[in-house]
Amino acid sequence: MPDTDVLRAPSPPARKDPPSHITTIAPGRLYALQNIFALDGRVSSYPADARGFTASNCYLIKEGKDAILLDSGYTAHVHSLIAQIESVLEPDATLSIYPLRINEYMSVCNVEAIADRFNVIQCYSGNPDAALWVDFGGRSDAASRGAAKPYNLKTTLVARKQTLHVGAQQTRAIDAFQAPIRLIGTRWIFDPATRTLFTSDSFSHEWAQSEHGPWETSADDNTTTAAHIRSFLLNTRYWWLEGGDTESLRRKISEVFDRYDIENIAPGYGKVLRGRALVERQFAMFDEVLRDLDRSVVAPRYVDRDELR
Repeated sequence: MPDTDVLRAPSPPARKDPPSHITTIAPGRLYALQNIFALDGRVSSYPADARGFTASNCYLIKEGKDAILLDSGYTAHVHSLIAQIESVLEPDATLSIYPLRINEYMSVCNVEAIADRFNVIQCYSGNPDAALWVDFGGRSDAASRGAAKPYNLKTTLVARKQTLHVGAQQTRAIDAFQAPIRLIGTRWIFDPATRTLFTSDSFSHEWAQSEHGPWETSADDNTTTAAHIRSFLLNTRYWWLEGGDTESLRRKISEVFDRYDIENIAPGYGKVLRGRALVERQFAMFDEVLRDLDRSVVAPRYVDRDELR
């Protein structure tokens, strides 16, 4: 058979990374590394009927040539995320990683890949061996087979409430503490230098109709209502709030907002909330929703997995 008639396997399509965006919250000090994905009913972090686009947010807290990365994103975004970090960090920078939810993919999937590419000096964790919780790249398996480069990731244990420091001079402090509202083990962090509260999977109810965003919102353009927040909570992992003891949750969340001077809310998904005016309004709506879901107001009931509320 002539060579021209030989059937050849088609070349694999060129890799197309999902859209990405970097929001500068404070120049030289804080960046939101945002990787965009579509909402089509398959993402459990959003209601089944949500449509449009949202962002998986990792945050780079930078002080001089040192930084802390909050969360590490989904595996699908690894190439984009590494490029984002490279665009912000100096080549000789040190990097610490803090997965805010050590038992959730969005927090841990890319820790190993990032540690392989950058000068990662530690991984903050409430568990003694973070490497066992973030092993999604196979380096630990390769090391066990005698690979030339052994898998090594220093774990720095953190308490439920603790002050950490960014940078070699340890002049920039951030407060890490157990999230006041959570389904799984979750940390919130406050950065006094930029007055930013990192809320992981809370306040993640803002998304966009376009993959181009915008990926931040302020009081000037935000039209979110308490009804929207209520529906979002009850149709995601916080379905159990209805008829629960939400008074205790209100008190704990209020303590956070009373203690810190917050100008930005930086959630794990969706838009970054910018400005004191929007922070106060969003908190007031969140508090209103929790108040109206308390067991003194409504009775708890069984919720079918496909029911939208």
